[in-house]
Amino acid sequence: MHVKILDERVVSRAKARDIDVLVYAPHFVRLPDIRARAARFSDDDLLVVPAREVFTGSWRDRKHVLALGLSAPVPDFITLDGAMDEFARQEAAVVVPHPELLNVSLTSKDIEAYRDDIHAVETYNAKAFSRHNRRGREIAREVGLPGFASSYAHVRGSIGEAWTEFDRAIDSAADLVDALREGAERRVIRRSGISHTIRGAIEFAHLGYENSWGKLDRLLLSGMEPTHPRHIAYDGRFDDVSVY
Repeated sequence: MHVKILDERVVSRAKARDIDVLVYAPHFVRLPDIRARAARFSDDDLLVVPAREVFTGSWRDRKHVLALGLSAPVPDFITLDGAMDEFARQEAAVVVPHPELLNVSLTSKDIEAYRDDIHAVETYNAKAFSRHNRRGREIAREVGLPGFASSYAHVRGSIGEAWTEFDRAIDSAADLVDALREGAERRVIRRSGISHTIRGAIEFAHLGYENSWGKLDRLLLSGMEPTHPRHIAYDGRFDDVSVY
Protein backbone atom coordinates (compact mmCIF):
# COMPACT_ATOMS: atom_id res chain seq x y z
CA MET A 1 0.00 0.00 0.00
CA HIS A 2 2.98 2.39 0.05
CA VAL A 3 6.40 2.20 -1.56
CA LYS A 4 8.88 4.94 -2.41
CA ILE A 5 11.03 3.19 -5.01
CA LEU A 6 10.21 1.53 -8.30
CA ASP A 7 12.48 -0.26 -10.75
CA GLU A 8 12.97 -3.70 -12.28
CA ARG A 9 14.37 -5.15 -9.05
CA VAL A 10 11.43 -3.84 -7.02
CA VAL A 11 9.00 -5.40 -9.50
CA SER A 12 10.86 -8.70 -9.44
CA ARG A 13 10.87 -8.81 -5.65
CA ALA A 14 7.17 -7.91 -5.43
CA LYS A 15 6.24 -10.72 -7.80
CA ALA A 16 8.48 -13.19 -5.96
CA ARG A 17 6.60 -12.33 -2.78
CA ASP A 18 3.17 -12.73 -4.42
CA ILE A 19 2.28 -9.05 -4.24
CA ASP A 20 -0.39 -8.11 -6.80
CA VAL A 21 -0.46 -4.32 -6.31
CA LEU A 22 2.07 -1.69 -5.31
CA VAL A 23 1.04 1.86 -4.39
CA TYR A 24 3.89 4.06 -5.62
CA ALA A 25 4.19 7.44 -3.89
CA PRO A 26 7.73 8.89 -3.99
CA HIS A 27 8.58 12.14 -2.22
CA PHE A 28 8.76 15.42 -4.16
CA VAL A 29 7.75 13.96 -7.52
CA ARG A 30 4.86 15.45 -9.45
CA LEU A 31 1.80 13.34 -10.20
CA PRO A 32 2.30 13.14 -14.01
CA ASP A 33 5.79 11.71 -13.50
CA ILE A 34 4.54 9.24 -10.89
CA ARG A 35 1.79 8.12 -13.26
CA ALA A 36 4.22 7.61 -16.12
CA ARG A 37 6.59 5.51 -14.04
CA ALA A 38 3.74 3.48 -12.54
CA ALA A 39 2.43 2.71 -16.02
CA ARG A 40 5.90 1.72 -17.21
CA PHE A 41 6.28 -0.95 -14.53
CA SER A 42 2.70 -2.30 -14.53
CA ASP A 43 1.94 -5.53 -16.38
CA ASP A 44 -0.45 -8.47 -16.25
CA ASP A 45 1.13 -9.77 -13.03
CA LEU A 46 1.66 -6.54 -11.10
CA LEU A 47 -0.43 -3.36 -10.95
CA VAL A 48 1.41 -0.21 -9.85
CA VAL A 49 -0.99 2.45 -8.59
CA PRO A 50 0.24 6.07 -8.63
CA ALA A 51 -0.32 8.12 -5.47
CA ARG A 52 0.95 11.17 -3.64
CA GLU A 53 2.13 11.35 -0.05
CA VAL A 54 1.54 15.06 0.41
CA PHE A 55 3.63 16.95 2.98
CA THR A 56 1.14 19.36 4.55
CA GLY A 57 2.39 22.18 6.75
CA SER A 58 5.96 23.40 7.12
CA TRP A 59 9.22 21.43 7.40
CA ARG A 60 9.13 21.95 11.15
CA ASP A 61 5.63 20.55 11.57
CA ARG A 62 4.79 18.54 8.46
CA LYS A 63 1.93 16.08 8.44
CA HIS A 64 1.95 13.40 5.75
CA VAL A 65 -1.27 12.34 4.04
CA LEU A 66 -1.45 9.67 1.32
CA ALA A 67 -3.95 10.26 -1.50
CA LEU A 68 -4.88 7.73 -4.20
CA GLY A 69 -7.00 8.38 -7.26
CA LEU A 70 -6.08 12.03 -7.75
CA SER A 71 -7.29 13.53 -11.00
CA ALA A 72 -5.02 16.59 -10.75
CA PRO A 73 -1.68 17.34 -9.03
CA VAL A 74 -1.59 18.52 -5.42
CA PRO A 75 1.60 20.16 -4.11
CA ASP A 76 3.43 19.77 -0.83
CA PHE A 77 3.73 22.49 1.83
CA ILE A 78 0.11 23.57 1.85
CA THR A 79 -2.15 23.65 4.88
CA LEU A 80 -3.78 20.46 6.06
CA ASP A 81 -7.18 22.09 5.52
CA GLY A 82 -6.20 23.02 1.98
CA ALA A 83 -5.00 19.52 1.16
CA MET A 84 -8.05 17.79 2.60
CA ASP A 85 -10.40 20.15 0.76
CA GLU A 86 -8.63 19.38 -2.52
CA PHE A 87 -8.66 15.62 -1.89
CA ALA A 88 -12.40 15.78 -1.20
CA ARG A 89 -13.00 17.84 -4.34
CA GLN A 90 -11.21 15.19 -6.40
CA GLU A 91 -12.96 12.31 -4.58
CA ALA A 92 -9.61 10.70 -3.81
CA ALA A 93 -9.08 7.88 -1.35
CA VAL A 94 -7.30 9.40 1.66
CA VAL A 95 -5.31 7.29 4.10
CA VAL A 96 -3.06 8.12 7.04
CA PRO A 97 0.49 6.74 6.96
CA HIS A 98 2.45 6.22 10.21
CA PRO A 99 0.10 8.13 12.58
CA GLU A 100 1.83 10.04 15.41
CA LEU A 101 5.32 9.07 14.22
CA LEU A 102 7.80 11.80 15.17
CA ASN A 103 6.88 15.20 13.67
CA VAL A 104 5.78 13.91 10.28
CA SER A 105 2.33 12.52 10.97
CA LEU A 106 -1.28 13.25 11.68
CA THR A 107 -2.18 13.07 15.35
CA SER A 108 -5.22 11.32 16.75
CA LYS A 109 -6.88 14.75 17.08
CA ASP A 110 -6.19 15.50 13.41
CA ILE A 111 -7.66 12.15 12.37
CA GLU A 112 -10.72 12.67 14.54
CA ALA A 113 -11.22 16.16 13.08
CA TYR A 114 -11.12 14.82 9.51
CA ARG A 115 -12.81 11.52 10.30
CA ASP A 116 -15.37 11.88 7.51
CA ASP A 117 -12.70 12.57 4.87
CA ILE A 118 -10.24 9.79 5.80
CA HIS A 119 -10.74 6.22 4.62
CA ALA A 120 -8.08 4.22 6.51
CA VAL A 121 -5.33 4.49 9.10
CA GLU A 122 -2.04 2.61 8.86
CA THR A 123 -1.96 -0.01 11.60
CA TYR A 124 1.29 -1.69 10.58
CA ASN A 125 4.32 -0.03 9.03
CA ALA A 126 7.40 -2.19 8.55
CA LYS A 127 9.59 0.83 9.27
CA ALA A 128 7.97 1.73 12.59
CA PHE A 129 8.70 0.44 16.09
CA SER A 130 6.21 -1.81 17.88
CA ARG A 131 4.90 1.04 20.02
CA HIS A 132 4.17 3.13 16.93
CA ASN A 133 2.25 0.30 15.26
CA ARG A 134 0.39 -0.39 18.49
CA ARG A 135 -0.60 3.28 18.63
CA GLY A 136 -1.78 3.11 15.02
CA ARG A 137 -4.08 0.22 15.89
CA GLU A 138 -5.41 2.12 18.91
CA ILE A 139 -6.15 5.21 16.83
CA ALA A 140 -7.93 3.22 14.11
CA ARG A 141 -10.05 1.52 16.75
CA GLU A 142 -10.82 4.79 18.56
CA VAL A 143 -11.98 6.63 15.45
CA GLY A 144 -13.65 3.60 13.88
CA LEU A 145 -11.65 3.51 10.66
CA PRO A 146 -10.28 0.47 8.79
CA GLY A 147 -6.57 -0.24 8.96
CA PHE A 148 -3.95 -1.00 6.35
CA ALA A 149 -0.35 -2.21 6.27
CA SER A 150 2.61 -1.25 4.13
CA SER A 151 6.31 -1.86 3.77
CA TYR A 152 6.82 1.92 3.36
CA ALA A 153 9.78 0.72 1.32
CA HIS A 154 12.56 3.22 0.70
CA VAL A 155 14.95 0.31 0.12
CA ARG A 156 14.27 -2.68 -2.13
CA GLY A 157 14.63 -5.34 0.54
CA SER A 158 11.54 -4.09 2.36
CA ILE A 159 9.16 -4.89 -0.50
CA GLY A 160 6.65 -7.50 0.68
CA GLU A 161 7.46 -7.20 4.40
CA ALA A 162 3.88 -6.07 5.11
CA TRP A 163 0.76 -5.90 2.98
CA THR A 164 -3.02 -5.50 2.94
CA GLU A 165 -5.21 -8.28 1.60
CA PHE A 166 -8.66 -7.19 0.38
CA ASP A 167 -11.78 -9.33 0.01
CA ARG A 168 -12.01 -8.52 -3.69
CA ALA A 169 -9.90 -8.44 -6.83
CA ILE A 170 -8.00 -5.20 -7.39
CA ASP A 171 -7.43 -4.97 -11.13
CA SER A 172 -7.13 -1.20 -11.53
CA ALA A 173 -6.34 1.94 -9.59
CA ALA A 174 -10.06 2.71 -9.58
CA ASP A 175 -10.74 -0.69 -7.94
CA LEU A 176 -8.34 0.16 -5.12
CA VAL A 177 -9.78 3.64 -4.65
CA ASP A 178 -13.28 2.17 -4.48
CA ALA A 179 -12.22 -0.52 -2.00
CA LEU A 180 -10.72 2.11 0.28
CA ARG A 181 -13.57 4.60 0.00
CA GLU A 182 -16.14 1.87 0.59
CA GLY A 183 -14.32 0.43 3.61
CA ALA A 184 -13.97 -3.00 2.02
CA GLU A 185 -13.12 -5.94 4.27
CA ARG A 186 -9.39 -6.62 4.50
CA ARG A 187 -6.63 -8.32 6.44
CA VAL A 188 -3.45 -6.64 7.61
CA ILE A 189 -0.56 -9.07 7.23
CA ARG A 190 3.16 -8.87 7.97
CA ARG A 191 6.20 -11.06 8.04
CA SER A 192 8.00 -11.84 11.30
CA GLY A 193 11.31 -13.12 12.56
CA ILE A 194 14.80 -11.69 12.78
CA SER A 195 15.09 -10.85 9.07
CA HIS A 196 11.90 -8.79 9.29
CA THR A 197 13.23 -6.96 12.33
CA ILE A 198 16.52 -6.22 10.59
CA ARG A 199 14.80 -4.93 7.47
CA GLY A 200 12.66 -2.64 9.63
CA ALA A 201 15.78 -1.31 11.37
CA ILE A 202 17.40 -0.60 7.99
CA GLU A 203 14.30 1.31 6.90
CA PHE A 204 14.27 3.33 10.13
CA ALA A 205 17.96 4.17 9.66
CA HIS A 206 17.07 5.49 6.21
CA LEU A 207 14.58 7.81 7.91
CA GLY A 208 17.49 9.35 9.82
CA TYR A 209 19.32 10.05 6.58
CA GLU A 210 16.19 11.42 4.93
CA ASN A 211 15.62 13.90 7.75
CA SER A 212 19.26 15.04 8.03
CA TRP A 213 21.53 14.98 4.97
CA GLY A 214 18.65 14.37 2.57
CA LYS A 215 16.74 17.29 4.02
CA LEU A 216 19.82 19.55 3.90
CA ASP A 217 20.31 18.73 0.23
CA ARG A 218 16.70 19.53 -0.61
CA LEU A 219 16.66 22.78 1.34
CA LEU A 220 20.06 24.20 0.44
CA LEU A 221 21.25 22.61 -2.78
CA SER A 222 18.32 21.61 -4.93
CA GLY A 223 16.37 24.85 -5.24
CA MET A 224 12.57 24.88 -5.48
CA GLU A 225 11.01 21.42 -5.31
CA PRO A 226 8.87 20.30 -8.27
CA THR A 227 6.03 19.90 -5.75
CA HIS A 228 6.43 23.33 -4.14
CA PRO A 229 3.02 25.08 -4.20
CA ARG A 230 4.50 28.16 -5.88
CA HIS A 231 6.12 26.16 -8.66
CA ILE A 232 4.99 27.32 -12.08
CA ALA A 233 3.40 23.92 -12.71
CA TYR A 234 0.58 24.72 -10.25
CA ASP A 235 -0.26 28.06 -11.92
CA GLY A 236 -0.94 29.81 -8.62
CA ARG A 237 -3.90 27.56 -7.72
CA PHE A 238 -2.59 26.86 -4.24
CA ASP A 239 -1.14 30.26 -3.34
CA ASP A 240 -3.89 30.91 -0.80
CA VAL A 241 -3.07 27.73 1.18
CA SER A 242 0.72 27.69 0.72
CA VAL A 243 2.78 27.81 3.94
CA TYR A 244 5.89 29.14 2.13
